[in-house]
Amino acid sequence: MRILGIDPGLRITGFGVIEKHGHKLTYIASGTIKTLDIDLPARLKTILAGVTEVVATYRPDCSAIEKVFVNVNPQSTLLLGQARGAAICALVSADLPVAEYTALQVKQAVVGQGKAQKEQVQDMVQRLLMLSGKPTADAADALGVAICHAHNSDVLAILGGLAPGLAKKGLRVRKGRLV
Repeated sequence: MRILGIDPGLRITGFGVIEKHGHKLTYIASGTIKTLDIDLPARLKTILAGVTEVVATYRPDCSAIEKVFVNVNPQSTLLLGQARGAAICALVSADLPVAEYTALQVKQAVVGQGKAQKEQVQDMVQRLLMLSGKPTADAADALGVAICHAHNSDVLAILGGLAPGLAKKGLRVRKGRLV
């Protein structure tokens, strides 16, 4: 399974592509999509075109993107949400399934604790994917999103297999929990 991870940003959007074979993760590519200091619609167009190009180049089977956290500044949160929306549009236009993870979930999956610093994420991504050097912070975050999805896809498949049987018993899976 080839996974594309996206770390959305209005100025810099990170991407990372990995492959999962059983429990083994293999690095394919990573990088950033940078927007110039231009108006918002032009930046969103750059993000849309950049993610579309990454999808066409690396042909992932699925994708995962980091959820927007609510910032102290509501305007920043809205702008980041628009950048995220442009990336999601590129992914769904390519008919890719899109999973969403919070920064806390990504850090937990990669480092083992949700309050990890950016440098810790970079170090662990380098170790987990056996990279010769540290990826940039944005690329490391995107690779972290892909790693998080690789780890969670097994759990989601198991829950999906159990869900029909559980539904007959009146149980549902909501936000990863049985209710």
